[in-house]
Amino acid sequence: MIDIILRATLTAAVAQGTPLLLTALGEIMNQRAGVLNLGLDGMMLFGAVTAFISLIASGSLFVAVLVGGVCAALLALIHAFLSVTCRVHQVICGLALNIFAAGFSAFVGKDYNGIAAPKVLENIRIPLLADIPYLGEIFFNQNLLVYLSYALVIVLSFVMFRTQIGLKMRACGENPSAAYSTGVNVNRTRYIYVMIGGFLAGIGGSFLILSTIPTWTENMTGGRGWISLAIVTCAMWKPSAAMITAYVFGGMEALAYQLQ
Repeated sequence: MIDIILRATLTAAVAQGTPLLLTALGEIMNQRAGVLNLGLDGMMLFGAVTAFISLIASGSLFVAVLVGGVCAALLALIHAFLSVTCRVHQVICGLALNIFAAGFSAFVGKDYNGIAAPKVLENIRIPLLADIPYLGEIFFNQNLLVYLSYALVIVLSFVMFRTQIGLKMRACGENPSAAYSTGVNVNRTRYIYVMIGGFLAGIGGSFLILSTIPTWTENMTGGRGWISLAIVTCAMWKPSAAMITAYVFGGMEALAYQLQ
């Protein structure tokens, strides 16, 4: 009995930690490039509501996830314009976007409150890998976005620390003057990574409404954007450490339900 509960908790920890991980990976890129984005929770909310509306309208999970990510990226573009181009204080800008996104998502989604999602992300069992004793069912019987998060951790770890692209990203955050002197367009680089970070936050919000909480309610993220910010700091801006930390937070959330 204990083994069943433990396995169910660990499986849920991976699923519950995935939206935190996706959002944290985007924020790692933001901060490595020199931009602090405190608007993650609002971007997750905006991604969730637009993904839900798109799912109702199109009936396609792919379209829903894509629209959620793109809409959150457009919100991140506002953050980039204000903080990078207009030099507005990044903390103030992020907090303002959080307030705006919370109110705007509630307004846009007011006609969808309490409606159940017509489709949800189904688990896909990977042959052979899912047959690995104990770990297989935990990590390889999940939905497609969970597998996407695995790939993102690997790719981002390689790109950030083993390529020129990653070196330029880190230089923009650590020493923008030196980056500029070598021909790197610092502002453009920051714009790109802020938008990528917003896109991933939107996908994190889409994951919530298409898997974890398959219905729209106001402020449904429950502060998960702020938890993602904490994960980034706890992980010391490393994708692999962020993965572990996100699953720890996801495990705490899953454990609360299992203990009941």
